[in-house]
Amino acid sequence: MASIPSHALRHLTLTRPWLRKIRCTTSLAFSSQDPHQIPPHNTGITAAKNANDSKSQAFFPKKNQILELECESLAFKGKGVCKVADSGFVLLCDNALPGERFIGRVSRKKGSYAEVTKLKTLSPHRDFVDAPCEYASYCGGCKTQNLSYDAQLRAKEQQVRELVIHVGKFSDKNPDFSRIMKPIVPCDIQFHYRNKMEFSFGSQKWLPKEQLHEKLDGNDNYALGLHAPGFFDKILNVDKCLLQSEPANKILATVQENWKDPELGLSPYNVHSHAGFLKHLVLRTGRDMKTGLPELMVNFITSSYKPEMLKPLVEKISTIPEVVSIMNNVNTSIGNTSVGEEEYTLYGKSTITESLRGLTFQISANSFFQTNTHQAEVLYKLIEDCAGLRGDSSEIVLDLFCGTGTIGLTLAKKAKHVYGYEVVPQAVADANKNAKLNGINNTTFVQGDLNKIDENFGKHFPKPDIVISDPNRPGMHMKLIKFLLKLKAPKIVYVSCNPATCARDIDYLCHGVVEQNIRGCYKLKSIQPVDMFPHTPHIECVCLLELC
Repeated sequence: MASIPSHALRHLTLTRPWLRKIRCTTSLAFSSQDPHQIPPHNTGITAAKNANDSKSQAFFPKKNQILELECESLAFKGKGVCKVADSGFVLLCDNALPGERFIGRVSRKKGSYAEVTKLKTLSPHRDFVDAPCEYASYCGGCKTQNLSYDAQLRAKEQQVRELVIHVGKFSDKNPDFSRIMKPIVPCDIQFHYRNKMEFSFGSQKWLPKEQLHEKLDGNDNYALGLHAPGFFDKILNVDKCLLQSEPANKILATVQENWKDPELGLSPYNVHSHAGFLKHLVLRTGRDMKTGLPELMVNFITSSYKPEMLKPLVEKISTIPEVVSIMNNVNTSIGNTSVGEEEYTLYGKSTITESLRGLTFQISANSFFQTNTHQAEVLYKLIEDCAGLRGDSSEIVLDLFCGTGTIGLTLAKKAKHVYGYEVVPQAVADANKNAKLNGINNTTFVQGDLNKIDENFGKHFPKPDIVISDPNRPGMHMKLIKFLLKLKAPKIVYVSCNPATCARDIDYLCHGVVEQNIRGCYKLKSIQPVDMFPHTPHIECVCLLELC
């Protein structure tokens, strides 16, 4: 997840009243010389009760203290929220779910709150379900897989609601609030919904605690999978991921069966020594527009261009019927990116296709496309409804953070012209290709950094009737917010993948920023949460703002 810019911090500290209101209890608190040691359960409870009975004083935990906690809610990013009963001090714990009682160790103190590492579950959370994935307890990708889907939806909807109230400063006492705050839209498909997965090759395999005594050497220590939570250099080996398509899992299994064969001479990239060949394996699923059947792209990211090294894997993968493209992106940098400096086609074609809102999109190895195609149909319909284009080709649309043009192109059929801005040059190139592919001639896509706009920005297009803004997780820069408040377009549709920065930005647009003498000029008409990624903490929101 991207970091939140500094101008957001005043809204995102954890000393806020909304966190104080979250009910959560602690039944014991005591120190331990050994931070890994879990004290006897009954003894701890007795000591805690005596302490609480004797005096009720504010308690603020120290690092390495052991606590028995009960989680009552989920915070943004999926962390369990706990609170010390007497002082109201907030503790956040990864992998703790509402209703779960557990023993945790304070791992980090951050002034207004602390982070806790869960050591042992005492009683399971409410709405418990068995996680179907064997990696669910280790992998950080699906943090809530063993929480019922209805409970996941309730938690996400509540997160958005609390952020809108306490960060966005919209009162739930307002009689219009229930109309503005829409119920979350669920995802009909909870597994196999991702059309893109990125796996990493690594020279250090991550092992659970019970297997740490095992000594792994050479190829046995190699891994292909996902980064273990908290580790940049250790990989959780994954043979199957329930979020990607079944054909993609066939490819993953084929690579796993063959890449460590000593005769192939393949080595994973070592992030410490910067030696090794294989960096990442990216699998993308599209659709054949004629047959409707899935078509897949396999992309190997390597540290150098040695196609003869990949040839045995290419020959095996290409026998899978759904594979229509095998690419090789070469990245010689020491960074962890999966984008290559050079790109080569090893088999088949260089793009795959997908359909969205009646349009066809060409997807290249590095182009952005909505990761959940099925739910993107739902999301884009909501955006189109919020935009409310009259359909008489008289309105100008300004599409900010347009990516490969997917939103703007779906609106173009009803607009006079769509002007899109995006910082990534390849995305702009893809947007223009997609416009041509669909016979759309009333779009202009421009490469530019929306965090660095100046007073001349608005001179490059006519005043828009509708602004679409779909920023990444940090939200909109204050320069852009000031521009929009000066532009005064009649309508803004704000699409967000981060409800925290979304709430902050709509606060600025509606209420202004007093300390900077900035006045807001918009009214929030609706905010619609959408669950794009079940079993993960991510939440999408579509907000409609109209000029006052």
